[in-house]
Amino acid sequence: MIYLEENMKRNIKSMEKQYLLSSLELVEDVFTKFDSPEEGKLVRRLVEEIRAREYYLPELELVTIDENDEVIGYAMLSRFHIEGRFENELLILTPVAVKTELQRQHISKDMLEYGFEKAKELGFKAILVEGNPKNYNPRGFMPSYKFGITAGPNIHLPSPECLMIKELESGALDKISGLVDFSFYETLREG
Repeated sequence: MIYLEENMKRNIKSMEKQYLLSSLELVEDVFTKFDSPEEGKLVRRLVEEIRAREYYLPELELVTIDENDEVIGYAMLSRFHIEGRFENELLILTPVAVKTELQRQHISKDMLEYGFEKAKELGFKAILVEGNPKNYNPRGFMPSYKFGITAGPNIHLPSPECLMIKELESGALDKISGLVDFSFYETLREG
């Protein structure tokens, strides 16, 4: 998929071997600048953990490449379960990163829309995300608690609206509910 914007050619694609390291560096840099060096390292370790585990889906690890073949955007959708169920229907979106100086240019929006279509083609029914509702509500995410999907006791959100879900198939959330727990990620137990 190619986008032309401000004379810049951008290509969104699934992860390829040559982008594995540069995408990790982008993620670490973006989260370091946004939050802290510790957060940058934590999110990088989370990506490495997901890549090494059974919930990794290489076709849903997305990069946006510029005209110089440089990674300028990154998003990962991976299998997720709630209370040991729904892993063939549910994905989690984490992390999303765009090169700091290129943010607010629709790079993440375009990547996410591409990822939603690809996830739907693969048969997934819904996507969970934790984040700022202002960033995700415009992409069709709704507070998950409205669908019986709530943060477990180990998840501390600024507000319940920060855990959101998006249906990829109408009515999918009629059958998905329960407590969300991130403790199966070793990285998040450590950090």
